[in-house]
Amino acid sequence: MPNTSKNPQKNTPAPAIRAYLGGSFDPVHDGHLQMAMTVYQRLLPIAKQQQRALHVSLLPNARSPFKEKSTDPKHRLAMLKLATLHTPLQINELELWQTPPVYTIDSVRTLRQHYPNDSLIFIIGMDSALSLSKWKNGLELTDYVNLWVFNRENLSDINNNKNNRLLATTTHCANKTLVAQDAMNLHAQLPAQLQSLRIDAPIDLLQPTSQASTDSRLLKNTHQGHIYIDSRPIATISSTQIRQQLQPTDNRSNIISAATRQMTSIAPIDDIIDNTAPNPLAKWLNPAVYQYIIAHQLYSAAQFR
Repeated sequence: MPNTSKNPQKNTPAPAIRAYLGGSFDPVHDGHLQMAMTVYQRLLPIAKQQQRALHVSLLPNARSPFKEKSTDPKHRLAMLKLATLHTPLQINELELWQTPPVYTIDSVRTLRQHYPNDSLIFIIGMDSALSLSKWKNGLELTDYVNLWVFNRENLSDINNNKNNRLLATTTHCANKTLVAQDAMNLHAQLPAQLQSLRIDAPIDLLQPTSQASTDSRLLKNTHQGHIYIDSRPIATISSTQIRQQLQPTDNRSNIISAATRQMTSIAPIDDIIDNTAPNPLAKWLNPAVYQYIIAHQLYSAAQFR
């Protein structure tokens, strides 16, 4: 018997929630996963309450326009798959196989075109938010997506602030006051054009999206995106620093010996798992990713011959 319901929208699923963390992931490390998982864990209860699908994805780029070299995409994708194997995180290959340079503004336009009714969130660090004016049309990102901005701090900064934050969090009230003050301080640093877009809670990023225009000239939504500043510090672990630590420093011009030395001098995988490796940065690598790097001699001089 045909469905004669006069409400065809009744069975239409609610718009999904989609969050993306972009980067070269060269290599992917726990700092990346910490940011993505924080967003996932904060949004999951809201998604369940609103009966909406939740997708949090890592968005690897083909090659950053700010970097001269980048590891082969197939290796970066393989490491991402290993790192996310036992997590709810997904991998979106939208940018990975495009001819570089690929710009974020083009990607968010494409995502908005693909998902006109979904809540789209782009995850960045405060360092990136402060430099959006230097990106290609960076200040226009909020025409297509919301921004979730993390206060990324260096490990030394986190250690220096640890005691102060511990004292401040002795009571729930003190902790809320500290977070609010941090958020206001960070808000004041945003580009002037974006300061009015700040909201106080992640749920405010998930307001229903009006139907986007199908006109290619008007891909943005009829409402302005918003910015949520997550003032809890996330450690800034630089992939560049990890690569430097993994690459032998002496006789770099000797390609063959450099690769050989990497295989013999790199910290054993058991030391990484047991958290006893002398290189503190390597501890931020998933053990399977670390083993992949060793097996494929990545980040040695031989990689770029």
